[in-house]
Amino acid sequence: MAALLNERDIAFQLYEVLNTAALLDRERYSDQTREDFDAVLATAQAIATEKFADHNARGDANEPQFDGRQVRLIPEVKAAWDAFAEAGFLAAAPDVEEGGLQLPEIVLRAAMAWFSAANISSAGYPFLTIGAANLLRTFGDEALKQRFLAPMMAGRFSGTMALTEPGQGSALADIRTRAVPAEDGSFRIFGNKMFISAGDHELTENIVHMVLARIEGAPPGVKGISLFLVPKFLVDELGQCCARNDVVLGGLLHKMGYRGTTSTVLNFGEQGGATGYLLGKPHHGMQHMFQMMNEARIGVGLGAACIAYRGYLAALEYARERPQGRLPGNRDPLSPQVRIIEHADVRRMLLAQKCYAEGALCLCLFGSALFEDSRTAATGTSRARAHALLELLTPVIKSWPSRYGCAANELAIQVHGGAGYTREYLVEQLYRDQRLNPIHEGTEAIHGIDLLGRKTGQPGYSLLFDFAGVDIERASGLLECRAFAEPLRRALDLLDAVTGSLRDQIAADPDRGLANATVYLDLFGRVVMAWIWLKQAISAEEGLGRSVTAGEQAFYRGKLQAARYFCEWELPQMDAQAHLLGGANPVPFAMQDDWF
Repeated sequence: MAALLNERDIAFQLYEVLNTAALLDRERYSDQTREDFDAVLATAQAIATEKFADHNARGDANEPQFDGRQVRLIPEVKAAWDAFAEAGFLAAAPDVEEGGLQLPEIVLRAAMAWFSAANISSAGYPFLTIGAANLLRTFGDEALKQRFLAPMMAGRFSGTMALTEPGQGSALADIRTRAVPAEDGSFRIFGNKMFISAGDHELTENIVHMVLARIEGAPPGVKGISLFLVPKFLVDELGQCCARNDVVLGGLLHKMGYRGTTSTVLNFGEQGGATGYLLGKPHHGMQHMFQMMNEARIGVGLGAACIAYRGYLAALEYARERPQGRLPGNRDPLSPQVRIIEHADVRRMLLAQKCYAEGALCLCLFGSALFEDSRTAATGTSRARAHALLELLTPVIKSWPSRYGCAANELAIQVHGGAGYTREYLVEQLYRDQRLNPIHEGTEAIHGIDLLGRKTGQPGYSLLFDFAGVDIERASGLLECRAFAEPLRRALDLLDAVTGSLRDQIAADPDRGLANATVYLDLFGRVVMAWIWLKQAISAEEGLGRSVTAGEQAFYRGKLQAARYFCEWELPQMDAQAHLLGGANPVPFAMQDDWF
């Protein structure tokens, strides 16, 4: 089995690029050590390898089944869930006083990377549970937290997010699920939700659904949506499950990837109303749910990065072992065949995969570092700046790894040749799993409109230039990295010019100005990723100055070459995009329905 991830690269990202060890100077983590962080990562790697990777292909080939009474999963999924929970990962981030491990967010997400790389389907159950528990922790009252939070942290209960409805998709402003106040202060929920990942299973005693619904008489649109906790089973004051709630599995959906994660249709209120409990303020449900949605968006980006990374490593291993053909300059048909990694085109494809996968991983961990800084940085100013930059980058963190993860996994199949699209090789499944990520937690168009129509008008936009400018100055003083600094400076200037032009276009005609927001998202992502690769290149060049082994020299040289590839091959593609966007090219927008 090819490696899940590259341990050396994770250490590089955490400790050389993102300086995670500096968190130990913060009061919250003063009782921890780097050895503690590394032990957590080693535990995650071991459990991911032994309990998650072992059934990745089997779970894909044996989808969950619903017999009309219960959902059945292969038994290995339960073993994986139990191992994850027993190791404490469901309670990794919360305070020690709450029963948590009080780990930094970036260490938790680096640990989660191992599980996503090993088996994205089985990793989906704890991933959603952590997010739902965080939502309850933030907005639930003490009674709800007493009843539901500890069982979720212990792995007795799992969690979901129930947003999408039949016919509505991502148009959450139009949801119809309704909530009727009950005499005891709870609500009765009526409606239907679909595409609810992990919405039903037998892994846990209970499933806690985070449901968006409208209280009767609420105003229309997003301003009338509230957030409710709706359990599969009602829970008494002692935290024990009792009566079945009025939440019914309507059926399972069957996707091309993530096939081991149940995707469900849920019906609420078929027998008089499902009991739900209000979380947070009435009519503020969308604002509250954005916490879990944004957490999930970063998680989807990280999962996409990990799937791309595993496909890259599988392709690299195959290319180093597979003999085929001879170099073009060799005219001797009797000479031995060469390993395909010696073919220039294969090395190009591998370099592109390395660039996409390692860049995406660094981007997602950087986002986790910003989240950590937004909570625990030393000053209020630093916390606010980190929060603002993360708000700006979240659409990119979700979308760029998802889009270019697909490109990486497609290249992994191409490196394998005909073997790549057979199910005997991992890369076939990885591509199918990856293809879901450009849809998960919002399409590229949704994130493009969010970025261009809203986020570029917020403080984080100017902070991007400030933060990147610091690294440009650092790079300007280094022998090799200075070659990447000026292209990034120019790219930032071009991005700002295009953004200004599009703002003017939006002011004149919002529909037309936002029509090509997805292209803007891609252009924006190229600039951000050029910055991410510059950050890695700086650390790599500094590492070259102190490394002594051939292996370390090769590692850092590989980083510099990948940065050079992005700077010279990927970044310049923004020029054509900038020309079309800045010039308000009308061709796609002017296309008429009946012309198709």
